[in-house]
Amino acid sequence: MGSRSNGDGPSTSESLLLITTEDRRQRRSNNSSSPATPVVVFSTVVAVSGSYVFGSAVGFSSPAQTGIMDDLSMSLEEYSVFGSILTIGAMVGAVMSGKIADQLGRRRTMGLSEMFCLLGWLAILYSKVSWLLDVGRLLIGYGIGVLSYVVPVYIAEITPQNLRGAFTTVNQLMICIGVSVMWLIGTFIPWRTLALIGIIPCILQILGLLFIPESPRWLAKIGLWKECESALQQLRGENADISEEAAEIRDYTETLDQLSESRVFDLFQPEYAKSLIIGVGLMVLQQFGGVNAIAFYANSIFISAGFSSSIGSIAMVIVQVPFTLLGVLLMDVSGRRPLLMDLQESKGVSPILALVGVLLKFKQVFTGSFSLGMGGIPWVIMSEIFPINIKGSAGSLVTVVNWFGSWVVSYAFNFLMKFSTEGTFFMFSSICCVTVLFVAKLVPETKGRTLEEIQASMNPFIVN
Repeated sequence: MGSRSNGDGPSTSESLLLITTEDRRQRRSNNSSSPATPVVVFSTVVAVSGSYVFGSAVGFSSPAQTGIMDDLSMSLEEYSVFGSILTIGAMVGAVMSGKIADQLGRRRTMGLSEMFCLLGWLAILYSKVSWLLDVGRLLIGYGIGVLSYVVPVYIAEITPQNLRGAFTTVNQLMICIGVSVMWLIGTFIPWRTLALIGIIPCILQILGLLFIPESPRWLAKIGLWKECESALQQLRGENADISEEAAEIRDYTETLDQLSESRVFDLFQPEYAKSLIIGVGLMVLQQFGGVNAIAFYANSIFISAGFSSSIGSIAMVIVQVPFTLLGVLLMDVSGRRPLLMDLQESKGVSPILALVGVLLKFKQVFTGSFSLGMGGIPWVIMSEIFPINIKGSAGSLVTVVNWFGSWVVSYAFNFLMKFSTEGTFFMFSSICCVTVLFVAKLVPETKGRTLEEIQASMNPFIVN
């Protein structure tokens, strides 16, 4: 297993790693900003095309419901299966996402995911019977389950430390845009045309993946040092000095190789407990704050309140996309913790106001503040806190927890509302308050730090 501590302090390998990491941080302190090179920007755009696919898949079922039920003579129960089976496929994809990304690499994993999404959209497009519709939805779910892990991880691994938060949050922005586009245009076009439109970003990402570099950190993990340096040079610019960053990646990767055999059970070792608690905790709190319950049933909520569903959808888009864009701009300025804590408090306002009968008026505040804070930041932090040797297993677990939470909340919401509307939103509000305390006590600020610095500070590899 390599060098370990004797119980009295860090191991020799760990001490060396922390010393060299701190030394490099001091040497970089006067020149910590790196530019957003065209390669980094283009690679991020290609990666978040998968996020757009994610959003379009989630947003498809609401505007398509009436057309599909009429054309295929589906009952409400059958259509509910069609809508919810996406989450089942996503959970299966999430279970496998980390292992696939570690074995195939980040680029090929995104390409494989898009092939599943492409086949799924084609199955929906040509469906004449409900079972084929379900198969298509299941395939798309599998694809976006994998994409929900690999996209933020890839972006975090290719971007400079001063830009990582903003670039990773573009993942959430594109999900919001994908949902919004489907909601808006689905009001005016047939559902098969809407499915055809869903195919376009799948093809664009598959083509774009041919022109972007692999993650340097994944290349280092599998021992391809020359390819790692080449990819890093391509990302940072032809004339950029990558020696410090490349050396830090190499030192950290070699130390991890000495300290762990990268088995699945390593994920549950005490030295990784803090990272695991933070990653899983944020995903649980994100989902049980109730946002997906509102998102999945937005149209029915608006209709039950006497509003037009199209007007309600447009209002959601007007608030959601700008708030998410604001989160992108603030991520590397204010940091992760302030956005999580301050906006989680504002997010708790809307359930409280719902108790006095004005849910529909303030639901946009809830959705907007979620998009700015808890929507994207847990995925940013997930991509930052796990060392490369356990990132696959840990990322899979965290992503599965997220999708399982989404399924639980979306399935139980109607039953909870029938039992007690006030109680349901009071529960969501209480969870928002717990989130503030959780972030204040446990979640570190990761702004302006390299992945190696974050991981070395959170996972000290001490075995007593």
